[in-house]
Amino acid sequence: MNESSFVKREIKGHVAWVTLNRPEKRNALNFQMLEQLVATFQQLDQDENVRVIVLKGEGKSFCAGLELSALAGLIEKQTADYRERLRRTILYGQASTNIIETCNKPVILASHSHCIGGGVDIACACDIRIATRDAVFSVRETKLAFVADLGTTQRLQRIVGEPWTRELCLTGRDFSGEDAYRIGFITHLCEDKKSLFQKAEELAQEMADNSPLAVQGVKDVLRFTSDHGTAAGLKYVAQKNAAMLICEDGIEAVTAAIEKRKPVFKGR
Repeated sequence: MNESSFVKREIKGHVAWVTLNRPEKRNALNFQMLEQLVATFQQLDQDENVRVIVLKGEGKSFCAGLELSALAGLIEKQTADYRERLRRTILYGQASTNIIETCNKPVILASHSHCIGGGVDIACACDIRIATRDAVFSVRETKLAFVADLGTTQRLQRIVGEPWTRELCLTGRDFSGEDAYRIGFITHLCEDKKSLFQKAEELAQEMADNSPLAVQGVKDVLRFTSDHGTAAGLKYVAQKNAAMLICEDGIEAVTAAIEKRKPVFKGR
């Protein structure tokens, strides 16, 4: 398979659909795929027409985790500086999840069947996660004798709390779609892939219908508050709204409400 096809994208209206595309490997992650993922999100983040991104997997699974042959290759290269090379490789891999979290556009994960290891790292970086009833998640790195290093140990506790994070990371056990819904890792549990993608489209369109300035502002404020605390977050949102409320979209929202019609937002 050509490297350029490891990650596909399709733009429908204001929604970009990004697809992991190694179905014959259950979308196991290799370094070419991670590189493609970074490039794709960089481009979509700069595309003013795109307001929401949906991330999904082609074939039988969302993601089977890091390809073991890639991991073995890293371990085998024990040159004099291999530990430093390995550290830099891990940091490079982290860019693929960091760019999802820092993307200005909201990112919805639509996961079916397996979401393992690196797949959970990616999932934790998304804003919203939904999954099918047959979904299986696992912080599998623990079972492979290393620590999840692309973001799960940092982000999962903000999503499900510290107790569940400790249990899932320390055991490395599988947890089901129903488990994920019960602990708050996902917000919607869908019966099958068809209903999963329908729900993703519904959520994405609902967000895309809002002012992109407001939606991106919400994501920015939530992230800032998570990093800096409530007091700093309140000052930050006051500053942001002082600028946003006099923008074209803000005026359009008020005008549309007075005229009792649906607003048409332009992101200005």
